[in-house]
Amino acid sequence: MATAVDHRPQMSTEDFEELTAHAPETVTLEFLGGKIGVKAVPDGYHNAIMLWLLRRCIQARPDLDLWIEQSLQVEGYRKGRARVDGVLAPVDHYAVPEEWASPEGALMAVEVTSYDADTNRRDRVEKPAAYAEAGIPLYLLIDRDSCESVVYSEPEGGKYRTIHSYPFGADFSLPGLGIALATEDLKRYVR
Repeated sequence: MATAVDHRPQMSTEDFEELTAHAPETVTLEFLGGKIGVKAVPDGYHNAIMLWLLRRCIQARPDLDLWIEQSLQVEGYRKGRARVDGVLAPVDHYAVPEEWASPEGALMAVEVTSYDADTNRRDRVEKPAAYAEAGIPLYLLIDRDSCESVVYSEPEGGKYRTIHSYPFGADFSLPGLGIALATEDLKRYVR
């Protein structure tokens, strides 16, 4: 006999925001699909990848910033809360007093996989759905497990219609952004 799945959120968005306001700095919480999740603290290789990407984005597009560890309102009706590894947006776009910013104006969300048990669910399932539902045009997943960069584009109906994978070492361009990435360096940042 199949069991019913409970789709009710664990708490309200307001209660989640209150919880995060009092959480220690060593804990990073997210609220996706109505469930609380703990995001792993980035390791040195994770940070090196984000700095690598930051340099490439700013060199190619000085009119854009790559906001590191940006807090965004995601999912339908902006009920979800994600701590995005990086968000590409116009310069000063997220220079706002609010912690949980609107995804409007974001050009790309970026995640780098962590070596933890939740990375598959979080980075490969929940995040693409949340970012597509929020209307973010691109999602770049730098997957250290499979040693590939995955570009999700054309959000529609809570999904990205187009997904392209590139092995580390391949060169590719981010659709619509004019940013070319040569990814040979990424091979250095995997275990």
